[in-house]
Amino acid sequence: MVATRTETITADDGATFDGFVALPDGGTGPGVLVIQEIFGVNQYIQQVCRRLAALGYVALAPDCFHRQGAGFAVDRTGPEAIGEGVGKASKHDGARGVADLGSALAHLRGLPEVGGRKVGVTGFCFGGLMTYLVAKNFDPDAAVSYYGSNIANMLDGVAEKLTCPILFHFGDNDPFLPNKDVDRIREATAAMANVTVNQYWMGGHAFDNTFSPFYQPYQATEAWGHTTAFFARHLG
Repeated sequence: MVATRTETITADDGATFDGFVALPDGGTGPGVLVIQEIFGVNQYIQQVCRRLAALGYVALAPDCFHRQGAGFAVDRTGPEAIGEGVGKASKHDGARGVADLGSALAHLRGLPEVGGRKVGVTGFCFGGLMTYLVAKNFDPDAAVSYYGSNIANMLDGVAEKLTCPILFHFGDNDPFLPNKDVDRIREATAAMANVTVNQYWMGGHAFDNTFSPFYQPYQATEAWGHTTAFFARHLG
C-alpha cells in the first residue's frame, strides 16, 4: 500500500505551504512534482501521486493556491465547482506561483527518499502550463505537460530556456485549447530534439481526470503509457 504524508515547503520569501507526498513501496525513488488543475490538490491529484508512487516514484503535489488560503480542494464536478476553480486561478500571481513551484521542486530534490536521484515534473490543465514554466525556469530532469492552457502565448525564449526533455499531451477536440495553438507549439519547437508533442484523436480537455465527466479512458490510457515510458527513460 502506498504511504502518504504532508510536507511543509518553504518559499524563497519565507512563506510556507503544504505538499501532499506519496511514497513507493520500496521507500525511495526518483521524484516527480505533480501540479494541480484549478481544483487544488483534490482526490484526483492525490490519485495521480499514488499512481506514480506505485511505479516507484516519490510524488509531491504542492498547494499552488496557498497564498489565497491554504488547503483549497474541490472534488465536485458541477458548474459551481468550475466557478470556484476559475475564481482561484484568476487571482493567482503567475510569477510568484512559478517561484513557489521552484521551491517545491527543490524541496522534492532534498527529500531523503529521493536522495539525489533525478526529479521530473508533470501537471494538468493549469498545471500543464505551470509544468512548462517550471521546465523553462528550473530545468528539471524531465517534464510532462497535459493540455496546458495558454502555452502558445508564452513561447518567447523557448529554444534557449526549455532544455530538459519535455512531452506535451493535447487532445484534438479540446474546446478550451484550439488546435491552432497546438500547431504554434509544434512549429516553435520543431527543431528541438528534447521536445515531443502528442495529440490524441477525439481527445477533449481533462481527459485524464478519472473523477470528472471529461474523463476519456482510451486517450487517458494511451497518454499515461507515453508518460510512464518517458519518465522511465529520463528519470530511471
